[in-house]
Amino acid sequence: MAKDDVVVFSGTIEDKLPNTMFRVKLDNGHEILATVCGKMRKNRIWVNVGERVRVEMTPYDLAKGRITFVERKRAPGDNTEQQ
Repeated sequence: MAKDDVVVFSGTIEDKLPNTMFRVKLDNGHEILATVCGKMRKNRIWVNVGERVRVEMTPYDLAKGRITFVERKRAPGDNTEQQ
């Protein structure tokens, strides 16, 4: 299966579980188990309870997913990325 064969959803982190697993409540009301993707783990990007995330799921197992993006609210004038 290629990486193009995924379904992308948005949701909110509800609970933090052991082994970098998270319980995510999707916008459509379903709850899934999700883990952090490899690039986020490699770059040590933290995910906290209550944050909005983007989750990729395979069409074959709609109960598990992979967190690929954390949607954080930045303060106005915060230029930490450009340095």
